[in-house]
Amino acid sequence: MIVLDNVSKSFDAGKTYAVADLSLRVQEGSTLVLLGSSGCGKTTTLKMINRLIEPSAGRIEIDGRDVTQQDPIQLRRAVGYVFQGIGLLPHMTVRDNVEIVPRLLGWPRQRRRARALELLEMVGLESGQYAERYPSELSGGQQQRVGVARALAADPAYLLMDEPFGALDAVTRDSLQQELLALRRRLNKTIVFVTHDVLEAMTLADEIAVLHQGHLEQVATTRELLQNPATEFVRDLFSKPARQIHRFAELIS
Repeated sequence: MIVLDNVSKSFDAGKTYAVADLSLRVQEGSTLVLLGSSGCGKTTTLKMINRLIEPSAGRIEIDGRDVTQQDPIQLRRAVGYVFQGIGLLPHMTVRDNVEIVPRLLGWPRQRRRARALELLEMVGLESGQYAERYPSELSGGQQQRVGVARALAADPAYLLMDEPFGALDAVTRDSLQQELLALRRRLNKTIVFVTHDVLEAMTLADEIAVLHQGHLEQVATTRELLQNPATEFVRDLFSKPARQIHRFAELIS
């Protein structure tokens, strides 16, 4: 389980807060989506979980261990991270990109190569066709699949995903959302997923944490957020998607 207790982050010695007094629980095997507009603290929160950013106050635990008491390099190698920019190394093949973390962990060559080929198949890329290609030879959606495979390479229990599908077209984004749901069912990963897209959050989340200007407005299931919004901001955020769903239901009825 990932636990955040009264976590805050200020970049200007307490004059303002990117994240203020945030408490969350991410249960094992579940997906928590951090939802909100740009600047609300979503990515800052995600980066504090694996110490890419250090919290100013509060406590973050993974499996009951305070992350600030762990070696940050070892912590990051144990937690998969996927982000919108993908970050594939252009001079390395797809297979070599997927192998990066197992190589750093000292896995023998045969084991890490077998794992890379297995994961490419798992994310829908035929290993015989894609393993020896370079990132520039792939589409955006294919590159994002490689990014997911790389994050899963060392079989981490936790996966952090920072708007990984935000730059993709709607059809590709929907396809990857369904792939992620299938992978979660198959692998039982605990996922924290950042997005500003309400429909994406509703598709992927077990629970959604709505953030606004660094503060937690509400954390709940999609049904609870639609039926019992805790604040005016939450009500406004979900009102348009609710109308869209209602109109779609009318069209197909």
